[in-house]
Amino acid sequence: MLSFEGMVIAAVVLVLVLALAVLWSSATPCNLERLEGEENFLLAGGNVLRIPDCFGNADDGRAIAPGTLDLSLVVPAYKETERLPTMMKETLDYLKARKAANPSFTYEIIVVDDGSCDGTTDVALEFAVGEDTVKVLQLQKNRGKGGAVRMGVLSSSGKRVLMVDADAATDINDLDKCDAALDKLEAKGTGIVCGSRAHLEDEAKATRSMLRTILMKGFHLLVHFLCVRGVRDTQCGFKLFSRDAAMVCFCSTHLDRWAFDVEMLYIAQQLNIPIAEVAVTWTEIDGSKLSPLDAALQMGRDLVRINALYMLGLWDISALSHKIASQM
Repeated sequence: MLSFEGMVIAAVVLVLVLALAVLWSSATPCNLERLEGEENFLLAGGNVLRIPDCFGNADDGRAIAPGTLDLSLVVPAYKETERLPTMMKETLDYLKARKAANPSFTYEIIVVDDGSCDGTTDVALEFAVGEDTVKVLQLQKNRGKGGAVRMGVLSSSGKRVLMVDADAATDINDLDKCDAALDKLEAKGTGIVCGSRAHLEDEAKATRSMLRTILMKGFHLLVHFLCVRGVRDTQCGFKLFSRDAAMVCFCSTHLDRWAFDVEMLYIAQQLNIPIAEVAVTWTEIDGSKLSPLDAALQMGRDLVRINALYMLGLWDISALSHKIASQM
């Protein structure tokens, strides 16, 4: 018969084995596979355009093909028929004004319909009429925001890539400030610029519930201690990347849901990619599809997964990401 100490040791071992089993089962691979029907962009008038191969067109020994446009905007959209029109109008107005000031400026907007069933693709295509810069990537099944952004980034042709939410919560005019910050990073190579709402925290405390405040503070502490340090706002959906930085990070992200930003920044820091933050004008928009408590539980679990799975070697940064990073 086991002694008390033996029973405690056995219980601890059992818990560790169960924890490792749970982690092992949650070690989902990085999914870069396109399903049938995801090889083309949808354009206005029922036309299609073959998605360029980011990795197959480089003829100079580089791991990725060079960008052919100045800017790609990647917009993940899931059931966004209500909020997408405002974002598209404001964004197109901004981009057209920028092109009028600089006729050589080239861009594309890639709306990634993440398996919606409410007509999101149709709404996006309304803005493609007469605009060859607007393209829709219609995913055949819902991957999650992280999966949608990954597929959009890996379909882009921009020398710079802007990840921007479909709700127009961040003022698109703040792209000017992000561009200026990325200019400074690119003077030394490459980089990522994160739009940040950290400067709005004190103002938000006055209107945010106690539960939301506690969840937000707890999330920030977990991010700092488990994954990413030095970035005050990892979750703002407004991030500007140098092309190679975007490809490096999204060739290796495993998370498809809400905490994918943290994993992406974790990968960037592991590969010494410079990260800057720029304060942006942000407005809370109704229509979020996740409750604060559900979001906190899901993201808290994913932060632990990031830390544990990379530490245990169950996840790793891909050889392709390392190759791209070595050429930056």
